[in-house]
Amino acid sequence: MKIGIIMLRHPATRLSPVMPEVVRLLSEWGAQVDLIYPEEQLTDLSEIKIENDLYVLKSGTELALSLAGALHAAGAAILNPPPIAAMIRDKIVATGLLKKAGVPTPDTYVTAHPEELAPLLDSGPLILKPYRGSQGRGVHIVWDADELDDVPTNQGPVFVQRYHKPQGRDRKIYCIGDQVFGVERIWPARTYEEKVGQPFTVTPELREMALRCGRVFGLELYGLDVIINDGHFYVVDINNFPGFKGVPDAALRLADYIYTAGQRVLSGAPLLPAAQKEAVA
Repeated sequence: MKIGIIMLRHPATRLSPVMPEVVRLLSEWGAQVDLIYPEEQLTDLSEIKIENDLYVLKSGTELALSLAGALHAAGAAILNPPPIAAMIRDKIVATGLLKKAGVPTPDTYVTAHPEELAPLLDSGPLILKPYRGSQGRGVHIVWDADELDDVPTNQGPVFVQRYHKPQGRDRKIYCIGDQVFGVERIWPARTYEEKVGQPFTVTPELREMALRCGRVFGLELYGLDVIINDGHFYVVDINNFPGFKGVPDAALRLADYIYTAGQRVLSGAPLLPAAQKEAVA
């Protein structure tokens, strides 16, 4: 079995033990693992060819998404499939689909003109996010209409949600197939220990909501950012193949999922289990 993992190389100072351990386990089980760093190579698009039985799209950079998209168009089997990853990356598309599926999300608005948001501030603050952002970059709370004058209009649509102050710590939900894990952590996390956080109990209601989010996209490796406010849960973001920090035995669970997916591909079966493959081709 040949598995190509599309990755972003992190600085040596950034501790991230999960994926190296995933690679080690896959190799130990007999898979040939090819680590692909799109930013470190020159790619001739006329020579794109499928060289692995399964690709894993771990990086979320624009180049990684585009390269994976080219491989997908050539017929490669990829976790997570690039069309799904692209939809998740666009918060307008992703939030719209979640709302349509009845997933509880904050009231959400988009505009090309920040001044249009001013009347919404009469009902409370808004949280502004880059519509294609990740890892919390560029996210900030807007309290007053005067602050809208500083919102850039040359970086794509302006995406905002009603701000609900979280009760307690930042909460993440991670899904690996039908396994659902809750992790709470300090935000912003400054140390590796803070990033790992602590587990919290996922209620049956929250578990069903998390799995519903996956079914919306036909997705099995993903994360959710969830807040609790006044006893209500809100999904405020969905993440394609996150770091899974704080998940017990994360590397083993991920390696097992990836290896099993590779076995399905080699046997001619669908990449995703039929019961989960719903929304996206």
